[in-house]
Amino acid sequence: MGKLRFNYRSEVLGHYVDITVVYPTDTYRLPETDALKNRSHGLLIREKKDFFAPGMKFQTVYLMHGGGDDDTLTYRYTNAEAFAQRNHVMLVTPNIANSFGADTCYGVPYQTFVTEELPLVIQTLFASSPRREDNFIMGYAMGGNVALAAALTRPDRYSACVDLSGGIGMTLDAETLKNELNSEHFSKFFPLYGASFGKAEDVVGSRFDLKAVALKNREKGLPECKLTLVCGSKEFIRDRMENDARILKELGFAIDYIVAEGYDHDFVMWNDYIEIALDKILPLKRAAIYPEEA
Repeated sequence: MGKLRFNYRSEVLGHYVDITVVYPTDTYRLPETDALKNRSHGLLIREKKDFFAPGMKFQTVYLMHGGGDDDTLTYRYTNAEAFAQRNHVMLVTPNIANSFGADTCYGVPYQTFVTEELPLVIQTLFASSPRREDNFIMGYAMGGNVALAAALTRPDRYSACVDLSGGIGMTLDAETLKNELNSEHFSKFFPLYGASFGKAEDVVGSRFDLKAVALKNREKGLPECKLTLVCGSKEFIRDRMENDARILKELGFAIDYIVAEGYDHDFVMWNDYIEIALDKILPLKRAAIYPEEA
């Protein structure tokens, strides 16, 4: 794999931000040249069937990290690089701090960064295909909720979304978020929640009310993402995720809900289901996109 950590000043966030980018380079080779004929690794080179070519692009999965993590932890605690390599897909993980991927009430617009600025920067500076059918978003824990919210808010950006364990943050049931914001637990032990989402009485119909957002986008005639929600059978956020899945089904969205038997809210779950998402769930081409195909 090719892997880099890119740092640039985000115009939307107003500060420098780190982004981990992973490229599936290991199965690609140079065209035949005299310089390669007698190399000791020649056998290895001959086994590579795909060639590097100027202008080639990759399908891209935006992989959002969990709360308390950063863009590197995903790759230190899971085998996401290896899973991306065998599926010939590019991964992009921005550091979005403990933001819930929201345009927060404290004034930092993380969702705008994720859904508008980040794709433009990545598609401009890296070999990422700009076509909607070549772009996907997924995440785990907080990042799963970020992915779901991004897919419902900007379905024109992504063709599919996988939400792993994303049962905290924005939701399709505004009453649930209202109750959380009014609860002593969240106000006393998690004040960042209120700082991010504001007053409970303002939630219904707001940008944090994903049902309202999704229905407005449907009225506009925007395309809709294929959605997959996955929750471990032992996870504390299971009821919340199942409620979101139920509402999405009632609204007629294309959604699959998967209960991962025996799994809890941890990296054992997320490692396995990042693999399953890349291997089976997401509709990937599992090949580079060459200039003549673009």
